[in-house]
Amino acid sequence: MTLGSKRKTPPGVLLLRRIRGRNWSPKTFRYVILLITFIAYACYHASRKPSSIVKSVLHPEPSTKPPQAHIINERPWPLGNVFVKEETDANRESKGWEPFNGKGGTSRLGEIDVAFLACYSLGMYVAGHLGDTLDLRLFLTWGMIGSGFFVGLFGMGYFWNVHAFWFFLVMQMAAGLFQATGWPSVVAVVGNWFGKRKRGLIMGIWNAHTSVGNICGSLIAAGVLQYGWGWSFIAPGFVMSLGGVLVYLFLAAYPEDVGFPDINSNSGKFIKRNRDIEEEEESVVADVEREGEGSGFRYENKRSVGLLQACMIPGVIPFALCLFFSKLVAYTFLYWLPFYLSQTTIGGEYMSVKTAGNLSTLFDVGGIVGGILAGYISDKFKARATTAATFMYAAIPAMLVYHSYGGVSQTVNIVLMMVAGLFVNGPYALITTAVSADLGTHKSLQGDSRALATVTAIIDGTGSAGAALGPLLTGFLSTLGWEAVFYMLVVGALCAGLLLTRLVIAEIREKLGYVDEAAASEPLLNDIR
Repeated sequence: MTLGSKRKTPPGVLLLRRIRGRNWSPKTFRYVILLITFIAYACYHASRKPSSIVKSVLHPEPSTKPPQAHIINERPWPLGNVFVKEETDANRESKGWEPFNGKGGTSRLGEIDVAFLACYSLGMYVAGHLGDTLDLRLFLTWGMIGSGFFVGLFGMGYFWNVHAFWFFLVMQMAAGLFQATGWPSVVAVVGNWFGKRKRGLIMGIWNAHTSVGNICGSLIAAGVLQYGWGWSFIAPGFVMSLGGVLVYLFLAAYPEDVGFPDINSNSGKFIKRNRDIEEEEESVVADVEREGEGSGFRYENKRSVGLLQACMIPGVIPFALCLFFSKLVAYTFLYWLPFYLSQTTIGGEYMSVKTAGNLSTLFDVGGIVGGILAGYISDKFKARATTAATFMYAAIPAMLVYHSYGGVSQTVNIVLMMVAGLFVNGPYALITTAVSADLGTHKSLQGDSRALATVTAIIDGTGSAGAALGPLLTGFLSTLGWEAVFYMLVVGALCAGLLLTRLVIAEIREKLGYVDEAAASEPLLNDIR
């Protein structure tokens, strides 16, 4: 189905329209779009967290920890305490779970992470192009339901007493392919409804879904862990599938789907193409109601662009390579932070697996602040590359200080973890949202070309290759000591910043008023604002 083909109005929207007797305003639809895509991608990230939570259960380290007091705490965090020392019989898999226990267990855990992320990365390129050619609502719906199904099947391995490594590997690979449908789709949907004005701040706030999803996924997985590690996968998988139903019922992927014309990618105002003029939203609403809720609008077919053409858009390749190293750092924390916390002393004490999962969510709390801050700064100074590079450079001392002093006390660990999360997730959030949306509506795309999902897929697909590499390397380097892992993270952050050097210089030259032929030819002087 091409973009010009007739799409159906979401059934939930039709029902509400019949009940209310009229259509929602464009402003209301925009709020709804932000909310639904926020929930949708939070579900995607929530379903990725279980593997990091259960690592210490599948592969317990040789017992070097002192005996822990059994303190009863019936309520999970945040209702109960963050630091809980109890280990119930159900979640204390003292012997681990074959094939992940014993020597080489951490390497196998790293391998299933890289299997998931490699398929996710490869699937992203295909999913991006499909997202620009198929109905985004249906594409996203089936992606969420399929992903939830395979995440749940991974957990069923516990109840079926499966110990074959290939089973878990295949489940992760299948889940990774379905997960690839998410990010290009949600960014494309938001880009279809919003122009570039204040896009950094809007998408910085909206991108909190990544951290909110990580937090919810950690709490859900840790909360049901006491009933068996299989539930830590089944519960998030079920929530993921419910999110797919919500998307099917209520997500209007394009303004045209609910009777409104397309928008101007810069101003965000609606365009009535048959008059070639921009209309204010109030007049558009009046036209919609007068013409039978949009039946009078006619649109030209929109064509999607190919991968090669999208790669040629100025700025796509540098930001894609930067995201490779940025996600290498971010996803190492995503997949290994709970395991790291459970294997190191904090204030002279070890913590339980459940507590480590709870505590790791505070890294994402810092990430929420970082994403919003990066978006605001990049909007205010109109400097996406400079903002992203600055955050990556600041992440280097933040990570080193966290590794060196995070074990001093619980309070110090929390503060340093949140600071590291702020600087690590800030540029990651900025590049995958505002920058991708900017480049997907770049002025070099002529006519009615659509490239939002394709550009997003190229940038995030390349980044996801780094996301696959980081956890894999961590599985091997952690056997040498955690210091080696943190050195890897420092190198990754440094490379991410350096890859944006040319774009940073171009932005600085523009701010200082140096405009010559060489500077004018630099990408993203005015392109990614």
